[in-house]
Amino acid sequence: MAKTYGVGIMGAGNISAAYLGLAPLFKGLEVRAVADIVPEAAKRRADEFKVAAQTPDELLKNSEIDVIVNLTVPAAHYRVSMDIISAGKHSYSEKPFVLSVEEGLSLKKSADERGLKVGSAPDTFLGGAHQQARDIIDSGKLGKIMSGTTHVMSRGMEHWHPNPDFFFQPGGGPILDLGPYYITDLVHLLGPVKKLSAFTNMARNERVVTAEGPNKGSIIKVGTPTTIHGILEFHNGAIVTIGASWDVAAHGHHNIELYGTDGSIFVPDPNFFGGDLVTAALDGTRTLVAAWDHPFGKPNQGLDQPNPRANYRCAGLADMMISHETGQTARCGLDVALHVVEVMTGLLKAGETGEVLTLQTTCERPRALNIEDARALLKA
Repeated sequence: MAKTYGVGIMGAGNISAAYLGLAPLFKGLEVRAVADIVPEAAKRRADEFKVAAQTPDELLKNSEIDVIVNLTVPAAHYRVSMDIISAGKHSYSEKPFVLSVEEGLSLKKSADERGLKVGSAPDTFLGGAHQQARDIIDSGKLGKIMSGTTHVMSRGMEHWHPNPDFFFQPGGGPILDLGPYYITDLVHLLGPVKKLSAFTNMARNERVVTAEGPNKGSIIKVGTPTTIHGILEFHNGAIVTIGASWDVAAHGHHNIELYGTDGSIFVPDPNFFGGDLVTAALDGTRTLVAAWDHPFGKPNQGLDQPNPRANYRCAGLADMMISHETGQTARCGLDVALHVVEVMTGLLKAGETGEVLTLQTTCERPRALNIEDARALLKA
């Protein structure tokens, strides 16, 4: 990357620490300021990471900022991203970057008119384990992938998050909160989705917050489905079952399983960059795949713990800024994110109506991030 881009962080909540802490790993990124509607929150993060604390308006007007990372709540993502674009800055958002296709197309129009980039998390599919899964699939060792399953299920957010109310309102729920990781990884591994259908429900109309904090014991009114079971038909012919729920005490499903004509592959949790990768032959024999030497698969957090993890959040942002210079399509670009949003909102709509929906958006399958290209994103 020839230029160093000034990065601003909009939103000083929990996830901001990851962006502030990991951005220095990447070439061409320099976080210069953090802003929040709560000045004290911005100051705490700014003091922690030795950057400037600003108001949202000051950040938008800051001439030293080229790109702003939007870490506000999902319901505010569209409005804030539009403010960023209107201020003449590139926008990279936490997931989901919008809550409707119409919002996404509006952002695309405004960004294209100004020659600006829009990107969105998740970038975990750029991790070593997921790129190795992509390499195995593309090699043809498993034959043609024709079906699969993916599951993200738990008891819910109120048991660990100190302020979980927004997770259970429209714009939240397991499919919009956690679905981006799983659906984006599927699009990366298989390509875009053609059609879908789903059923949805909720186990409880109210949830009790049991996480420690000021909201412990409070009651949350549930305003969005908390269990979604869907079927995705991909343009390549594969059919994948997706289950997303916050109403499950325990289950035995693997995160992502893909079944080819010559074998199967078990992909680790797409919420993370690394993890164990397993393949199976036609006779059912399973093999733990030796991890390749991909830089985004190497543990860099919790190295003193029993299970250290690889975390390279900001990889998607660094790739987006390089794509701005080279003219290539960003791997975590708007078209992929918008397609994933239509899949997620389509699942919720299909759950309400019982329809089989044909998607209106599509996208290029994101380019694989090989070992050499991944190393090129990192500082020496």
